[in-house]
Amino acid sequence: MLAIFIILLRILRGLVTIVWGVIKYTALFSVDFLFTLFNLVTPNKPTGHVVPAGHPGNGGKWPAYIAPGSGDSRSACPALNTMANHGLIPRDGKNIKFTELASAIRRVYNLSPAFAYFLSSSIAIMLSRDYSTDRLDLSDVDAHNCIEHDGSLVRVDIYDDPDQGKIAPKLVDEVVSGGTGPGGNLTLLDFSRLLGRRRVEAKRQNPTFSLDFVHKIFASANGSLLKTVFGGRVDDLRSILGEERLPDGWEPRVRRRMGLTTIEFNFTLLPMEFSIKEEVDGSMKGVDAEVGLVARIVLCRSCELII
Repeated sequence: MLAIFIILLRILRGLVTIVWGVIKYTALFSVDFLFTLFNLVTPNKPTGHVVPAGHPGNGGKWPAYIAPGSGDSRSACPALNTMANHGLIPRDGKNIKFTELASAIRRVYNLSPAFAYFLSSSIAIMLSRDYSTDRLDLSDVDAHNCIEHDGSLVRVDIYDDPDQGKIAPKLVDEVVSGGTGPGGNLTLLDFSRLLGRRRVEAKRQNPTFSLDFVHKIFASANGSLLKTVFGGRVDDLRSILGEERLPDGWEPRVRRRMGLTTIEFNFTLLPMEFSIKEEVDGSMKGVDAEVGLVARIVLCRSCELII
C-alpha cells in the first residue's frame, strides 16, 4: 500500500511540474511578445546609451579586462567568459547565482528581461539545478551534450580537447576571415556557411561526433548572438572571440528599447539554421539556394529590422 502511495505521489508531482512549466513559459513568452510589440513602436536607444546609466558599460566604458588566471573557471561560451574577464560577473567564474547571471547578460548584451531569464533558467534546468537558489561555475556549462556540443563554431570538439574554456585561434580566424559583407563583416548566410563547414569538418575528424537537432539549434543560437548583439562586425568579433574581451567603447549593436527579445532573436536563428546545407555523404555545398528561398528572404528582411 505504501509503495502505491509513493508511486501516485511521484506521478502527482510530475503532473504538477508539467502544468507549472506550461503556465510559466506561456506567461514568459506572452511577456516577451509584449516586449517585441513595444520595441516595434518605440525608437531605439540612442548610441552611447544602450547600457543603462549608472551601470558598467554605459557610454562604452567597461571595467578593466583581466585575463583569467590559474584556477579560474571558464566555459565554452565566449560571451560568458568575457563578462567574467571584465568583472561583470565574478572574475573567477565561480559560485555565480543564476539570478545574477540573468541580470548581467540582460544589461551587458541588451537582452529583454524575458529573454535573459529564459537563457539563464534554461541553463539551470539543463544542469538540474534550481534557478532561484542554486549557483554555477562557468565550467559547468561544458557538460558534454548537455549544453556544450560537437561542431561548435569557435571551440574544438571535447574529443580533441577536454578543456572547453580554451580559445581555439584557428577556428576564430576562420570565422573573422569568412565575411562577405561590407568591410568583410559577416552576414547571416556567412554564419550558415561557416556553421555547415564546421559541422562537416568535425564529423570527419571526430570518431565520436554527435550533433542532434537540439544542439544544432544551440550552435545556430551562438551564431545568432554574434550576428545580432555584435552585428557580425569582425573588429568586434576578433576581440570577443580571440581574447574574450569587450572592445574599447563597445556597446551592444542591438539598440531595442526593451532589449533583444526571444521572438526577434528567432528571426535570425531560424533562417540561419535552415540555410545550412549538409550532404548525407559528409560533404557540404553551402547554402541551399532554392528550397525555402522565399521564406528565408521574408525572415532575413525581418532580421534587418533588428540588426
